Amino acid sequence: MAPEKRQLTARLLTAAVGVPAVIVCSLVGGLAFLLAVHLVIGVGLYEFYRMLESKGIRPYKTVGVAAGLVVAWYVYFRGGFYSSLFITLVLFIIMVLELFRRDGERAVFHISSTLFGVFYVGWLGSHIILLRLLGENVPGNDMGGFFVILAFALAWGTDTGAYFVGHALGRRKLLPRVSPRKSVEGALGGVVFGVLAAFIAKATFAPFLTFGDVAALGLISPVMATLGDLVESLMKRDVRIKDTSHALPGHGGMLDRFDSVLFVAPFVYYYLRFLVIGRL
Repeated sequence: MAPEKRQLTARLLTAAVGVPAVIVCSLVGGLAFLLAVHLVIGVGLYEFYRMLESKGIRPYKTVGVAAGLVVAWYVYFRGGFYSSLFITLVLFIIMVLELFRRDGERAVFHISSTLFGVFYVGWLGSHIILLRLLGENVPGNDMGGFFVILAFALAWGTDTGAYFVGHALGRRKLLPRVSPRKSVEGALGGVVFGVLAAFIAKATFAPFLTFGDVAALGLISPVMATLGDLVESLMKRDVRIKDTSHALPGHGGMLDRFDSVLFVAPFVYYYLRFLVIGRL
């Protein structure tokens, strides 16, 4: 079998397992959902820090991964004082640890890259939890699972459209200095699939969306997904790697698969919170 066909087969098989798992965990909620999000954040953060190490930067992986997981934990349990206390302790610990490194070179890089990972993967990823909690507050209904599925449908619908349309019709480069393989045609395909995903969501599990919501979510989410993809591509290009890991066959690493979700989930959360939740 040709390499491209093997990759496509692996990609489809991984999706066949991953998509139902996301749906089930989102609908079930509870600790199963929290553990699933923790898995994504924990593995994604580890991949991020390993990626930086290939550049010669030495972030504090253990502290950073723990911090990202605790951020998600406190978001889920709505921790107030203790979450701020923990973030303060993390800042102190990372800076104090750097004092005891034998060489004092690139201290700013080591400290700031550790903290950036916590916010990039941990905080943005925690918006998946915030979506679940937001839906739980709808009077008379627990719509949290559907809110989460909506964000994933928009992000992964965009990814799917960009992948297949880009491979079939891609000619003009979108941003070659960042990602030579991404095309304008693929980006437009992502928008089409994003709008389609929004319409399918409204027709199935998200009837609370108006056609205005469908248009806004379907058009803006692909932009956010593409930006998330490009940001990760920029970082990978800087450190000269293709994939963050090989954890997900056909997709690369956890971060490669969830980079668009990290940008789409916050957008969907704030859109629903400020423009939709009041109508429900």
